[in-house]
Amino acid sequence: MNRLPQFAIALALLAPASHGATPSAGPIVVELFTSEGCSSCPPADALLSKFRQSGAVEGAEVLILGEHVDYWNHLGWSDRFSSAGFTQRQGEYARRFDLDSSYTPQMVIDGHAELVGNDERGARRQLTLAAHAPKPAKVQLAWRNDGELQVEIQAAGEGDEKVLLAITEDGLSTQVGSGENGGRTLRHSGVVRELREIGSLRHGQFSLVVKAPRRGDWKSENLRAVVFVQKANHGDITGAAALAYPR
Repeated sequence: MNRLPQFAIALALLAPASHGATPSAGPIVVELFTSEGCSSCPPADALLSKFRQSGAVEGAEVLILGEHVDYWNHLGWSDRFSSAGFTQRQGEYARRFDLDSSYTPQMVIDGHAELVGNDERGARRQLTLAAHAPKPAKVQLAWRNDGELQVEIQAAGEGDEKVLLAITEDGLSTQVGSGENGGRTLRHSGVVRELREIGSLRHGQFSLVVKAPRRGDWKSENLRAVVFVQKANHGDITGAAALAYPR
């Protein structure tokens, strides 16, 4: 662990819970805060890829978000996938979990639990718990016109949780030329190319057509749109869905 140097081409639908029933579990969102400049991170990146390949835990789909932070960039290697926004998001989690500082690799599961990102046993334990946790927000996604994503959400209660869109790409690799991983070829899955808030639930409802175009060097066959609902102050994630980009 390294701490800071200070209709419907396709549809992903979660069936709603029956009337009066406890909300059913849904997809699990796994965020990994990582960096190509961090020597402890490649095993965590490999673990994230393993979760992507397995697809599900205890019947719950696993949605991976590889968020590359930028605070390693001045230590010998500049990570081309890094963003100050991911560093800021991780900092908010550090405050939420009452940590002394941010660190890499760090895994956050459903906004509810955090652990060292290369701790496979601990991660699987948390994934099993998350697979049985209720997810009251049910998310539907469908592509409309090119680059336009229809998002529909229904949730129990009257919360005003935020709705976020992540665009992820699999099958990426970098030959690192310097820094702690100099000379290595690093392979990544679920790299977050874009993460943004697209709105908030209102009286448990959300409906929006959002633009999510593929950009220059992104490969459509490796892209997914991931939409998730999160409580205020980087709280628990209460629902999510993912949809592959049309080819």
